[in-house]
Amino acid sequence: MGKGDRRSRRGKIWRGTTGKTRPKKKKKAHKVAAKTAKTKG
Repeated sequence: MGKGDRRSRRGKIWRGTTGKTRPKKKKKAHKVAAKTAKTKG
């Protein structure tokens, strides 16, 4: 339950690893504005 514990959050932060207790933050996908198709006529 300390820095040496691989399963605890503090141990994961200390080691710099990720997993169930400390999941990776997913990068937000950039939203592309949908262009409306102009019809001729």
